[in-house]
Amino acid sequence: MHKPLFLFLALSAIWCRAQDNALIKTQVRHTIDELVEFVAIPNDALNPADINRNITWLSDKFNARGFNTSVLPTEGLPLFFAALPMDAKKPTLLFYMHFDGQSVDPSKWDQPDPYKTVLKVRDDNAWRSMDFAELNDDIPYEWRLFGRSTSDDKGPIVMLLNTIDLIRKTEQDIPYNIKVILDGEEEKSSAPLPAAVAQYRELLEADYLIISDGPVHVSGQPTIVYGCRGITTLSLTTYGPILPQHSGHYGNYAPNPGMQLAQILSSMKDAEGRVLIPGYYDGIELTDNEQKILQAVPDDASRINAALQIKTPEKVGAFYQEALQYPSLNVRGLSSGWVGPEARTIIPSTATAELDLRLVPESDGKRLKGLVRKHIESLGYEITEGVPTAEMRASTAQWVTVEEGSVTDAFRTSLEHPYGEHLKVLLQETFGKPVVQIRIMGGTVPIAPFVNALEIPAFLLPLVNPDNNQHSPNENLKIGQIDYGIRALQALLTTPLAE
Repeated sequence: MHKPLFLFLALSAIWCRAQDNALIKTQVRHTIDELVEFVAIPNDALNPADINRNITWLSDKFNARGFNTSVLPTEGLPLFFAALPMDAKKPTLLFYMHFDGQSVDPSKWDQPDPYKTVLKVRDDNAWRSMDFAELNDDIPYEWRLFGRSTSDDKGPIVMLLNTIDLIRKTEQDIPYNIKVILDGEEEKSSAPLPAAVAQYRELLEADYLIISDGPVHVSGQPTIVYGCRGITTLSLTTYGPILPQHSGHYGNYAPNPGMQLAQILSSMKDAEGRVLIPGYYDGIELTDNEQKILQAVPDDASRINAALQIKTPEKVGAFYQEALQYPSLNVRGLSSGWVGPEARTIIPSTATAELDLRLVPESDGKRLKGLVRKHIESLGYEITEGVPTAEMRASTAQWVTVEEGSVTDAFRTSLEHPYGEHLKVLLQETFGKPVVQIRIMGGTVPIAPFVNALEIPAFLLPLVNPDNNQHSPNENLKIGQIDYGIRALQALLTTPLAE
């Protein structure tokens, strides 16, 4: 090739990239403004009026982009549905996100109102507020937006809307039908979702489900997640004397429910954290390829341990990702008597432990709860659903009240699924970085009804920064992640499936 022609082509490519970057930065700026507007509408799912106001905003914004929208009544708060005009010849992508947020305690935030987004820059290990007028054409991507739901999960919704804008500006084709379902009760475990999926099954039918919730891997690399663990809960209460008793008068005589509960709990796991209840890990096998992909996730065990300030992790798995492939048994809370300055020299009347059991697809939640109950009975305890009566306590020495919570199922799409490979390739080509593939993440997104009822392969496409403080005070979204999200969604929406 002649040098002048080569130079011309190289300069043309550079100019095109500069134009693309400038266009995306303009869209990032618009996304910021629209997100500030959206965050300003409180979205506590405990307040139905909040959810209704958010739905009004969503209807206006999606309608403006050419979507047909509907508000879908449920047994609880309504769902929001939107779809672009359908073409029977195209495959259909269904997006799931949620627009409700965790409740806020403004006193814990470093800003007066968590629903009024604050722009901040980090100086000398401290965050300093900036005026939005300082966001000029050269938007600093390290700056952040602080406000409730900036990351979890309003940010990704606004990224999707602005990606549609960008695609239209660049006159690109969307080779898919696009449906969007937005949940207003995700932070309340989406209790109405299973029945709603059954009710609106035909409306929600799609070829693939894309879930944009949660952060990218801590490495910052493009990330695909193939599943989420489920969850269920148990509450265990043991009983001593009918009322708290003086430990001097009745110590060595009245059974202590705290000791009973401690013995029950300690019998459930070994010293290295493995559940000892027979059958708890049944059905879980990992292929060589699955192990290879798990080991390829760029986790840094020393960094994780340092962040947690622990020396030795539990041994359920040989490393972090492998540990997530198994169901957990976690003591999430303990209560008996009084502690600290209020401690009293008494034998408590009761002791309670709250357990959560994270589930994987191989572990049915009802079965695991049954195994826990059977284990408690094997220790010589009688189980009751309520508080034992005087007659019950006189006839049997050891009672445990067991209260069961509902089950949110796990889901997992195969790592070998062709659409997963499609996502991996397009993210690699878009960002020029290795893609982190996470077989199943530790947390729970109450989306299993879509996957299981609709029989649809599902993939999580996280878009926000890993240090976003979701659910906590000072939740934030790194501006660079808006650029990332728009580029990722643009590639996803415009890259057709290979024939």
